[in-house]
Amino acid sequence: MAALSPEVAAVSSAAPWLAIVGIGEDGRAGLSPAASAALDGAGLVIGGRRHLELAGPLSAETLAWPSPLSDAYPTILARRGLPTCVLATGDPFHYGVGAELARLVPAEEIAAYPQASAFSLAAARLGWPLAEVACLTLHGRALERVIPHLQPGARLLVLTWDGSTPEKLAALLTARGFPRSRLTVLEAMGGPRERRRSTLAADFSQDGIDPLNTVAIEVVAEPDARVIPLAPGLDDAWFESDGQLTKAEIRAVTLAALRPRAGQVLWDVGAGSGSISIEWCLRHPANRAIAIEAREDRAGRIRRNALALGVPDLRVVVGRAPDSLAGLPAPDTAFIGGGVSDPALVAAVLGALPRGGRLVANAVTLESEALLLRLHAEHGGTLRRLSVARAEPVGHLTGWRTAMPVTQWALAKP
Repeated sequence: MAALSPEVAAVSSAAPWLAIVGIGEDGRAGLSPAASAALDGAGLVIGGRRHLELAGPLSAETLAWPSPLSDAYPTILARRGLPTCVLATGDPFHYGVGAELARLVPAEEIAAYPQASAFSLAAARLGWPLAEVACLTLHGRALERVIPHLQPGARLLVLTWDGSTPEKLAALLTARGFPRSRLTVLEAMGGPRERRRSTLAADFSQDGIDPLNTVAIEVVAEPDARVIPLAPGLDDAWFESDGQLTKAEIRAVTLAALRPRAGQVLWDVGAGSGSISIEWCLRHPANRAIAIEAREDRAGRIRRNALALGVPDLRVVVGRAPDSLAGLPAPDTAFIGGGVSDPALVAAVLGALPRGGRLVANAVTLESEALLLRLHAEHGGTLRRLSVARAEPVGHLTGWRTAMPVTQWALAKP
């Protein structure tokens, strides 16, 4: 969703005309007097069909959200200055429509009346301190987003897509080595249909789950559970690969050289198995990465790795760089792991970076190393050679097997 334009900001009346009212399963009875007044004073009330029923009876014109919701935004904006009310579940600014509308309408033109979010209600029901709980949403999002949060002893509160999500979560937990994790399904909280049921992931057999539900997870890991470590350098075996994989030790050093910051965008050029992109996204939930890979089979492998490791939003672009870079969102940081021997590719990536943006390139061949030496002479930055040896069997004994050395060039664009 685009940010508020200067033109829209310039015509701000600084008088609230858009009321965003959080409504619970108790309907009008749970609204404050101020929220009720905003609802009754509106000429148009917009919300989901369930919201409109909960708020009834309504004398104003009503509009049920279309699909996608954004199709209704022009109607809302066309009423600028006229009393308008949008209904949302609980707290409209906690994974709700309020955040989207605030990108279109100045804050001084909005009067918000939030209620307790599903997270707050669930924490209150369970006696969990909300500040110590990971709050996630799977509504409209891939189930695998929960994977990085599956840490031993963690407590999660998860907004679901529908009544089928709890069972899918239980199956995922069991498959990844968390069968004794406890799932509590909290349905239709705050209303007459409220219900709470609890079971272990491996024993999950609940049916007839209300589509409006939140799942609480108490994570219990078996010794062999697939727990995503918090440090970079995941074991190589965690990645499906055809050999095009930045090995764990080199990957950890490369992530350190990239210096990820929250919310940044990475270009991973010549992504291979996607290990750098995936670990970049794992560093912070707001991080985004675009993996550019020339081969379709490897691109499919990257997508599978991303799902398995809990970063399903990783974007994969199939094509040969630098041509495939055209039109992509600008990067904050870039890594070149394949094709570093092409000067035109390096120039294109460097040109796309903003001032201060970081570029890291790894070379294993003499030809690509020669290019990095020349680039270092022209642009500066840092050069280092990385060499790793692993102990492996030599007959009945053990010896060191040295991997090919990697030359790494890192630059902060001046």
